[in-house]
This record gives sequence, C-alpha cells and structure tokens, in this order.
Amino acid sequence: MTDQSENEVRDNVRTHYAEIAKASGPTGASPGCCGGAKKSLEMGYSQTDLDAVPEGANMGLGCGNPQTLAKLREGQTVIDLGSGGGFDCFLAARSVGATGKVIGVDMTPEMLNKARANAEKLAATNVEFRLGEIEHLPVADQSADVVISNCVINLSPDKPQVAREAFRVLKRGGRLVVSDIVELKPMPEAFKAEAAKFSGCVAGAWPVAEVEALLKSVGFDPVEITIVSDSQKFIRDWFPGEDVEKYVASAHIEAVRPSSCCGDQKGCGGGNAPGSRTRT
Repeated sequence: MTDQSENEVRDNVRTHYAEIAKASGPTGASPGCCGGAKKSLEMGYSQTDLDAVPEGANMGLGCGNPQTLAKLREGQTVIDLGSGGGFDCFLAARSVGATGKVIGVDMTPEMLNKARANAEKLAATNVEFRLGEIEHLPVADQSADVVISNCVINLSPDKPQVAREAFRVLKRGGRLVVSDIVELKPMPEAFKAEAAKFSGCVAGAWPVAEVEALLKSVGFDPVEITIVSDSQKFIRDWFPGEDVEKYVASAHIEAVRPSSCCGDQKGCGGGNAPGSRTRT
C-alpha cells in the first residue's frame, strides 16, 4: 500500500467514525457496525459492565471483550488502541483502581471529545484520552503493563507498525490483548474494494495465518490466537445477505513482550524458539 493510499484509508476511517460519533444517540448505539447493548452482552460483557459506564460510552463498535482476557490488576497502566467513546477504558479503570492508569488513544477528534465528556460524567480521575494514530502512539517507551484493543487494528493500513508500537510501549513482561476481526480465507476482491466494508471492520481483516508471524517478527513471544466460533452470527448482521461471515471471524489475540532482552527484536538472541498457538 502506497503512502497516499494509506492516508486515504485513514481519512475514510476517520470520517466514518466521526459521523458515528456525531450520530450516536444518548445510549451510545451507533448507526454502523457493530450494535448496541444487546450485541455487547452477546460478545461477553455483563449487565454490570454496561451499568458501570456513562450513557453514550458503549457505542457498540467492538467485536469481542478484551476485558475478559486482560486479567487487569490494581496499579497497572493500560493503553487502549482506538478507544472510541471510552467504554473499554472505563471498565479497565475500574479494574486498575486509583493507583492505576488508563490511556485511550483515538485519531478521531469527535470520538475523543465524546470520550472526555463521558469521563467527566463518570468523574474518572485515572483515565485520560489522547489524540493520535495507533501507528504512532503518543505514549512513552515501556510505560504500559497491558495494551488492549477492540475491533480497531483491522482498520489500520499498516498493521506491522501497529505491532511495533504496541511492543514499544509495553514494559518487559507486558501483554497485548486484542479482540479483532481476522480473515479465515481470502475474500473476494470486490469486498476489499468497498470503503464501507473497510470501515465496517471486514475488508481490512488480518489474515489469521499472518497474525502470529507478524507479532513474533517484532518480538512478541508467546502468541496465542483463539477464533470465536459463534462470531459469524453477529458478523452476518453487519452486512446481511452478503456472506461476509464465510470469510472472517472474531478472534482473541494474546501476545507477551518477553521479560528478558533476549525476546526483544534485535536483542541478545539465542534461547527457545518463539512460541505460538492458534485455536478454534
């Protein structure tokens, strides 16, 4: 992908999600993928989770629940890639407590304004939202214990750079925990050419066979990918009658930045071969 086309993709995505931020109602339900409270419950969030955030924070833009995998603890620092209205950030803030910190990063000013307004409603003091691209995080090196993301990395035209940035900001021993859409088999070129399907989290899906290699190439080890077997149901609802669910699925992706320098890219070398596992 050329620099110009990458910029065009980002502009299209930014415009799409700015429109969602403006059009979403007081309950946060958005007019595009992926759904509101009902869908969030189907994706593994609890009613307690939904009740714990301000109205408007849950915009229904996810494809899973990274909170269940993150196993957050008090005092940790968490980065959310593509934080939207702040839903996952507010849940993470509850887990890390007053001694922890959550930083949401989003490239869409309208989303950032919405998230900050929601933070004021919640009187959250351990959450902040920063304007930035997930390929160029406005976050210091080795400052995060956990990086989470929910149905956002598929929107990036430069996924290797996203992986490098996630690795950079994680402390040694830190974890990347992602819910995202992956490509199970090559989809028709017509799908990939549609801007709506890219902004709708389908056309830019990671080829599942490449995710492990990509993450390991920047230094993550081990890597584990779990396909969410029943995700085709809600994916079908995004584009009814178009059979997109035959080509993509939601996946939970977990990766660790090794505790020693030997696991770092261009590190001291040697040691065990990188581990990985893909489950369905």
